[in-house]
Amino acid sequence: MNLALMTQRPRLGHTVVRANMVGAGAALTIAGFLLIVFQFIALHAALVRDVHVQARIIGANSVAALLFNDRHAAEETLGALGASPPLRAAGVFTALRKPLALYQHGEAAPVRAPDAAMLREEDVSTLTTLEVVEPVESERRVIGYVVIRSSLFDLYMQLLGYAVLTVSVGIGAMGVAYLVCARMRRAVLQAEAHLDYLAHIDSVTELPNRHAFNERLQVSLKRAGQAGAVGLLLLDLDNFKVVNDTLGHNNGDRLLRQVARRLNEVIEQANLRAVLCRIGGDEFAIIAELSGRASITPSDAAELADGLAKRILAALAAPFALDLHQIYVTASVGVSLYPHDARDVQALTRNADTAMYYAKNRGKNAAASFTSEMDQQARRRLRVEADLRRALDREELLLAYQPQVRLQGLDTDSATVPTAHVHGVEALVRWRHPEIGVIGPGEFIAVAEETGLIVPLGQWVLRTACQQAARWMREDGVTLRVSVNLSARQARDPALVQNVLSVLAETGLPPHMLELEITESVLMEDIEANIALLEALHVAGISLSIDDFGTGYSSLAYLQRFPIQKLKIDRSFVQRMPGDGEAIAGAVIAMAHSLKMEVVAEGVEDPEQLALLRKAGCDLGQGYLFSRPLQAENLRAWLKRQDGVENAVSNTASDDGAAPTAALPTSFVG
Repeated sequence: MNLALMTQRPRLGHTVVRANMVGAGAALTIAGFLLIVFQFIALHAALVRDVHVQARIIGANSVAALLFNDRHAAEETLGALGASPPLRAAGVFTALRKPLALYQHGEAAPVRAPDAAMLREEDVSTLTTLEVVEPVESERRVIGYVVIRSSLFDLYMQLLGYAVLTVSVGIGAMGVAYLVCARMRRAVLQAEAHLDYLAHIDSVTELPNRHAFNERLQVSLKRAGQAGAVGLLLLDLDNFKVVNDTLGHNNGDRLLRQVARRLNEVIEQANLRAVLCRIGGDEFAIIAELSGRASITPSDAAELADGLAKRILAALAAPFALDLHQIYVTASVGVSLYPHDARDVQALTRNADTAMYYAKNRGKNAAASFTSEMDQQARRRLRVEADLRRALDREELLLAYQPQVRLQGLDTDSATVPTAHVHGVEALVRWRHPEIGVIGPGEFIAVAEETGLIVPLGQWVLRTACQQAARWMREDGVTLRVSVNLSARQARDPALVQNVLSVLAETGLPPHMLELEITESVLMEDIEANIALLEALHVAGISLSIDDFGTGYSSLAYLQRFPIQKLKIDRSFVQRMPGDGEAIAGAVIAMAHSLKMEVVAEGVEDPEQLALLRKAGCDLGQGYLFSRPLQAENLRAWLKRQDGVENAVSNTASDDGAAPTAALPTSFVG
């Protein structure tokens, strides 16, 4: 069953909202408290001023009473304070601070004569009362004092009202802030959920993406522990780029969705706890928990994983419908097992990827389970790639040359090949690694093709072969045509013609002594562009040939348009002679002759093959029957042995009047 993967992450939304509310509440509380304190100070200061004003008024009205010591007049003056209830008590005192008249509101305690401290401070406050003293003057001398005590009850009531208003405003502000924060929190949660979706889900197939795949695989490995097993299957669709290029990316996305649905159906039918992820453009991954927490043997786990891989290949075999098109899709599947093959996410993924590329390199539409040998091969390939970048600078590469022999008129009973029949040589690249030893061209040429190193490597082969051919002419008087392969990358280089002419000018080799080869498959990639390329090379006087002929899909209509002088029959047909290869070789030879082209047969290894090729009219042959690839010095000695005359080759011309040549194969492999 496919498990939906939505990894739960700690969300900060709730914490942020609470922190914001607490912070806002604290800020409002502090602000409200400060406002109330400020209001208290302001009200208290106003009360002090008012009471002082009252005392001064009483003092001004009591001057006569103090001058004449008129108690009754003083009491009448103090009686006016009854209109102001907050003034609880008052008194008029003589200059000697003797009471002249006192006033009390209700049961309030009477005021006392002012002491020195009170006279100095002019007012004294307690928690409940305020007492002020004002001197009464007449003719610039103090004749008495007025003391008034006021209650702070009204002040507190005013302050309470202000506090209630402040708290109400604060509560309202908190409510508004909460609503705003709640709305923001909902928006944040929605955005977080959307970001979580984008971070974990592939938008095309709605499957978990690579990020979610890594997290889910980590969880599966922890759940399996030491006794369980987890199978990781990586799938890469074969030639998916063709669908995008021919039907467009929209149809490519539709195809990916159909593939995802079909893979999910396979997982459901397999009755495994598994999850399907899309981790790349056309790459999928299946994490299959093969045992949960139960113990399982490695062989049982491998059987389950291999069975799932076979189900996948079978499910993808049926065509997919895209509008009016029936699309057939195959996949290369790599399988890696935990803990048998790896014990962490990175190693398990790397091993599955290695197995997947192993299956792809073996012809695609296949599944492969990881083995230690695959890992060794992958590590070796990485080292070959890294060291190949330095091999040219370190002069670790060299060329070997294999003779090409003209077959017609050759004395097959002789143990030697007369020099008159040596048409040329084929130059083959070799790599002597200082630590690994000899690395076959079949191994490092493939790496060079994939990494783009084939361009500088091809340039080195071209220059080295031309230098050697020119050296043979200059030092030994031996004229040998040299043939150099054009890789697919070189053929697409707009500066190729100029580069070739520059090498010829640099080495001093005449253009007709150079033969360039291009494989049949590369030739047909971009026909019009290749026709223009070959025409430019032909005009420059360079000979041209098609290598590995018969393995591609050449059109005879286009073949006539190419300025080609020679076809090379692929060695696979020669190796099947006698047999079905004989008919194919004969047909190629007849067709080439009708187009006025020469034919070279590669891989001639026994006299019977030679006899059949001569009977079919093949022009040239090369192979172990004549000679193995030889280094330049050994080749010169071989030529001398064949003829016994040092300069025999220089005195020999080919049947068409051109000098004998040597050829470099398309793949540089001999």
